[in-house]
Amino acid sequence: MTSAAGADADGERRNVSDAAGVAVLGACAVWSLVTAAVHGGRPEGVLLAVLAVAAGYAAGRIGGVLLPVAAPGAAALTGLVMTVAVPRLAPGPEIAAPLGHAGATAAVLTLSAGAACCAARATPVPLLRLALTLLACGVVVAGAVLGSTTAVVTCGAVLLCSLVAGRMRHRGPALGALALATALVTGLTWAVAANALPAGLAASLEDQLTHRRVDLWRDALRLARGDTGLGVGPGRFGELSATAAQSTLSDGKPHSAPLQLAAEQGVVGVLLLAAAFCWVLFALWRAPRPTPVVLTAGATLTAVAALAAVGNALSFTTVSVGAGLLAGLATARPLADEPAPVSPAEAGRERPRDRPAV
Repeated sequence: MTSAAGADADGERRNVSDAAGVAVLGACAVWSLVTAAVHGGRPEGVLLAVLAVAAGYAAGRIGGVLLPVAAPGAAALTGLVMTVAVPRLAPGPEIAAPLGHAGATAAVLTLSAGAACCAARATPVPLLRLALTLLACGVVVAGAVLGSTTAVVTCGAVLLCSLVAGRMRHRGPALGALALATALVTGLTWAVAANALPAGLAASLEDQLTHRRVDLWRDALRLARGDTGLGVGPGRFGELSATAAQSTLSDGKPHSAPLQLAAEQGVVGVLLLAAAFCWVLFALWRAPRPTPVVLTAGATLTAVAALAAVGNALSFTTVSVGAGLLAGLATARPLADEPAPVSPAEAGRERPRDRPAV
């Protein structure tokens, strides 16, 4: 039974992380309005993304309290069915799939795999854990069937991290490593846009990323350098990018969340995006859920952050809601205390409860 002091400490931790989340998301919304007022931009996209994350996070907290295993399992199954039934995730009617389509599909499948693994780590029933793990494996297969190599890689990485997380007892260093991985991917994206890599490596990455995507990144960096403080205004990249103007299939975005915020909202927008991700990791670090559940969710959200750094995943409301939902599920405190994972060897060494000590 949890002591009163322990319950008060848990409540204080949740209050601190929740207050930080409200402050960060509120600052993101306010700054988009400020930059839009200065440059006449359109902040609706940013406001919708903030609202989607907040709504998903609230729903995840509620579901995690009432149904700590069933809620993430249902979320995983829903994401899988939705992706298979509607494989063309697009924000509007498109004649051909935009550059962000592959990233959005991979992001939804990654979130589905992560939710299934979180549910598997949360249940003490071996048969149910096996079924949920097989569901995560099914998500990987679905990515292969849909032809999304990125989804296969990210979902496989989440599944592997979940297996490793089951043997870890300390979450702080692991969450720090996830933050470092996200920073490295973002830095690599920035280096490609600035043409700061060696010629051979730059040419190889450009072939993988496509020349058009790299040209969009360079346009975004050019606009960011033009107005470092405020950017050009939210939603105005498509008007000012030469690469976007030359394409009939352009959606007006640079297909990189950090570079888009740098171009449209300046350095403050980039810092707020970094603060939002750090808040999620902070909330996971202080979450009362078992460490394997927390680290699995952290690995999943890191994979989504990497997809957002090199693609247009966060422009899709489904991805924003799913990311907030998984974060809420992993930071909720269930009504019943969850048993800590015990290895078979440790279980065999435990003294039977009905036998008195000598």
